[in-house]
Amino acid sequence: MKMRLIARLAACGLMGAWLLPAHAADDPLLGSSLTGLLEYAREHNPEFAAMRYEADAAAQRIQPAAALPDPVLRTELMDITNQGTNKGASLLPSQVGSTRYTLMQSVPWFGKRDLKREAADAVAGQAQGRTATTWADLSAQIKSAYAQDYYVAGSQKITRDLLNLVAQMENVAQVRYANGLAAQQDAVRAQVEQTAMKAELVALDNTKRQIEARLNALLSRSATMPLATPQDLRSIPAAARRENYAALENRIREHNPDLFVDDAGISAAEKNRELAYKNRYPDFALGIFPTQFGTAVREWGVMVELNIPLQQETRRSQERESEAMLAAAKARKEATANRVLSALTENLAGLDAAQRIELLSSSSLLPQANVTFESALAGYQTGRVDFATLLDAARQILNAKLEVLKAQTDAQMRLAEVERLLGEDL
Repeated sequence: MKMRLIARLAACGLMGAWLLPAHAADDPLLGSSLTGLLEYAREHNPEFAAMRYEADAAAQRIQPAAALPDPVLRTELMDITNQGTNKGASLLPSQVGSTRYTLMQSVPWFGKRDLKREAADAVAGQAQGRTATTWADLSAQIKSAYAQDYYVAGSQKITRDLLNLVAQMENVAQVRYANGLAAQQDAVRAQVEQTAMKAELVALDNTKRQIEARLNALLSRSATMPLATPQDLRSIPAAARRENYAALENRIREHNPDLFVDDAGISAAEKNRELAYKNRYPDFALGIFPTQFGTAVREWGVMVELNIPLQQETRRSQERESEAMLAAAKARKEATANRVLSALTENLAGLDAAQRIELLSSSSLLPQANVTFESALAGYQTGRVDFATLLDAARQILNAKLEVLKAQTDAQMRLAEVERLLGEDL
């Protein structure tokens, strides 16, 4: 009867060991769901907060970029010694020969202000794109770490279940040894196997601590703060299939934050190039100046001042520089597009492979491992199979469960990378 119990444990208990419970008792600790981790990171991650502040600062530069410079007021006191009169020297406007007040306003050449504003707007767009890139990278890291944490938690559960099974197998071996049906080596071998599994649990616990420390760092929490056990994984959306590559490529070209940054960089380079060509024309300064004699203003004058663009070689160098910067911006976007689309292809292929491995392992490898174990168990019961073979069959069940769990984790990490490239969730 005890051997039958072991068989049922292998067929039922281990069959579901690789799946964590759909929902255990509500845990107030952070980490039980991916959504909670992402929401927390959005509010507390300092790097993402810094990028948002920088984007806001860049947006505040748009209006000043097109603003006119402050006007200049100049006061000139003429004949402060009052030559030819009996008055002494003075610095009061009404007690000198005359006082001229000049109010001047610098005015750039037509169109320069609009170009400066548009260039600043493009730079602000780059800052917004970098903010989106930061969030895409951060969320992908959190999604990957969450999946890894799920894998470790599942591996721990599978290993503990198998450890309990081997402990019961040891009891059976002890009974068979006591009845002269098996060698004492069987029980010793079971003890060695349990020790090895306990060492695996120690290694898994260490890995879990490292993953939690990394997650806490991404959340801007103390590295030793506890996190709840992940409860479930996201389903893989149909949009992530390889046959949907064309649609995903279009979405990447429209929404990828790195490409958005490069587009904004091209726009800024174009505006700077146009501004460089506008520098061939002079800027102006307009002024008006009343002249005071005694206590009354008796003369009015106006002025126009402009710079003479004689340094043409300097301007040509600036124009060539702007052309080169525009070409560099376009080349940079092309390189980014190649890199992003290559990464998309790679991750879609990896995602497809992970799903196929999961299906193969769960539908073929796992049932085969259970059949092998049941056969080995029956053989051991009749003395036709040694205990080492039985332990190896139990190990095959463990490996099959881990293979399914690993495939699920790989698929989640590939999905996280695809979403990072898209700049949004699927």
